[in-house]
Amino acid sequence: MAYELYYWDGIQGRGEFVRLALEEAGADYIDITRQPGRGTGAMFAVMESESEPHVPFAPPFLKDGDLIIPHVANILFYLGPKLGLAPDDEGLRYVVNGLQLTVTDFVAEVHDTHHPIDTSLYYEDQKEEAKARSAAFIRERIPKFLGYFERVLRQNPEGPDHMVGNALTYVDLSLFQVIEGLTYAFPKAMANCKAEYPGLLALRDAVTKRPNIARYLASPRRLAFNEEGIFRHYPELDSAE
Repeated sequence: MAYELYYWDGIQGRGEFVRLALEEAGADYIDITRQPGRGTGAMFAVMESESEPHVPFAPPFLKDGDLIIPHVANILFYLGPKLGLAPDDEGLRYVVNGLQLTVTDFVAEVHDTHHPIDTSLYYEDQKEEAKARSAAFIRERIPKFLGYFERVLRQNPEGPDHMVGNALTYVDLSLFQVIEGLTYAFPKAMANCKAEYPGLLALRDAVTKRPNIARYLASPRRLAFNEEGIFRHYPELDSAE
């Protein structure tokens, strides 16, 4: 039975972290809201169900048969062993999960650069606050997070080709997405600091060349970054600090 992924149509967003794992593994899955005749109505039918005992709070969530798994890191922790994208060692699976949860924290901060006050307000309604938030993000938070991930990669006892162990895991794919997203949203800032993160950039390049990922990136299934998603490019928020 195919996995069912529920997320907003038209954006990569948080659902993309799950899609990358499914695509890399060649897994059979259905992107529910992109199916003709289903759309977001099918997603809300699950979220607003009055009979489902484990109703999810928000997308993304994954259905595997009758099981519903919410939250990106939780979904990937579930899928990782099934897709061959998690270490065989149980202890290291928790290490990978911890890194993915740190990615989750980072992605939340990325979102807050363009919506620092209220998610229900338009960007234009909080533009000045977004400029201040983005300046601090570029100056302090990008180095904080990317510096940490670079150090973890460099100190991997199995070598700096993967974040954990000696084989690809889902967190490698997630960091590919983070680097791609930051490069789209903050091209000046990323160009200015890319020399500081050679390991992460090499990891990004290696993921890009993986056959299944390369096919996915060239396909219509991979939506372009846009200003409705998490990683948004507003020139006024970017700087080369």
